[in-house]
Amino acid sequence: MPRPPDQATLEQLKQITGPTGWSDDPDTLAPHLVEWRSRYQGKTPLLLKPANTAEVAAIVRVCAQAEVGIVPQGGNTGLVGAQIPRANGHEVLVNLSRMNRVRSVDAINNTMTAEAGCLLAAVQQAAAEKDRLFPLSLAAEGSCQIGGNLSANAGGIHVLRYGNSRDLVLGLEVVTAQGEIWDGLRGLRKDNTGYDLKQLYIGAEGTLGIITAAVLKLFPRNRQVETAFAAVPSPEAVLDLLTLAREVSGDGGVLAFEMISRFALDLVVKHVAGSIDPLATRSPWYVLVDLTVPRATAEAFMTQALDHGLITDAALAGSAAQAAALWKLRESISEAQKREGGSIKNDISVPLSHIPGFIKQALAAVVELVPGIRPVPFGHVGDGNLHFNFSQPTGMAEDAYLARWEEVSQVVHAIAVAHGGSISAEHGIGVAKREEARRYKSAVELDLMRRIKQALDPKGIMNPGKGIV
Repeated sequence: MPRPPDQATLEQLKQITGPTGWSDDPDTLAPHLVEWRSRYQGKTPLLLKPANTAEVAAIVRVCAQAEVGIVPQGGNTGLVGAQIPRANGHEVLVNLSRMNRVRSVDAINNTMTAEAGCLLAAVQQAAAEKDRLFPLSLAAEGSCQIGGNLSANAGGIHVLRYGNSRDLVLGLEVVTAQGEIWDGLRGLRKDNTGYDLKQLYIGAEGTLGIITAAVLKLFPRNRQVETAFAAVPSPEAVLDLLTLAREVSGDGGVLAFEMISRFALDLVVKHVAGSIDPLATRSPWYVLVDLTVPRATAEAFMTQALDHGLITDAALAGSAAQAAALWKLRESISEAQKREGGSIKNDISVPLSHIPGFIKQALAAVVELVPGIRPVPFGHVGDGNLHFNFSQPTGMAEDAYLARWEEVSQVVHAIAVAHGGSISAEHGIGVAKREEARRYKSAVELDLMRRIKQALDPKGIMNPGKGIV
């Protein structure tokens, strides 16, 4: 069990990073101690911002010796509280934002080596400068950091084409819970020389060690992307539209396929300046799709969809600016929902074939549980991941509504699992889903995870109280 740091330990830690690499000033600490929805608030005696891997390793060695807990933090954009220290104030916070170098780009090998503190947008830009693509893309890419993305196994809008974060990594550099540096920065696509250790740390939310750098996969840039926004009558039609898109565009031609509910679009138009409904007629559901095909193929796809009754209206972007405006509608949903008031958020996945049944069953159950609740389902339907959110009923106090978070989520999660799904598709476990996730894992799974945790972090200092074990 981790212990609170004494003054001698804190002084040792300050000396490691030097005067510009630490702070205990309350105003400086404040933005690092609360997540963006203000759901989780923590305390820490010391914020550390190491400048390199050697400093991270020295910090961990001191903490391991003193048995002090460590909370790794990236851009603080996580949604389950994994990046926030606990309220007891016993853990030091290690923010990796100063470690933000792109160490190298190998355009022939299609790889990039980047430090954990690099903003995702900076990684994307560095790839683009070499005429390459790093495909991980999500709404927070201007503020999230690649180390946090990997620690959470972030997904985003391009999973159905390129996979999750764990599919985009060839090698890692990690500081272990003992303060050792594992240099696994190998840009190999084939290596059968033992256990694939990097996969233990990807998605582990900093509970096994601290990712300090990664070798990332790069891809050829998509030379032509056509973006369409379509009105769709039902979730069943959404799946039929996805099937048609795949048939028309060929293998890998569907780059992104997002579903948006009408109420989600209403919130964006209401709360986000400059947002305009792109279609003249209202529909219960919409799809935003990117296809890597010639424009004539995209137009033929929309015509076939209309002829088959899969869509009732559509807009095909005529320029990059128009495509960006359509994507801003999708990326602004969370911001708009926050401005509308209290929101209960769920991040579930189910097999594609189960999406219509899940939506129907889960919406009915939650509406019955909380009369007047306003559903805001949207998300990466192309890979089965829905952000199944709900805004507070009109006239209901926000505190009273948010007090029902666990009750609502348990209903949604039970239905997702009954449909063969997961209660966390891409956000992780953190604090938010720690107890509930344990209920859905078998005794064998939990035992194996506990053994891994005990083997790699026997003193339990890495991100205490987070994750499933």
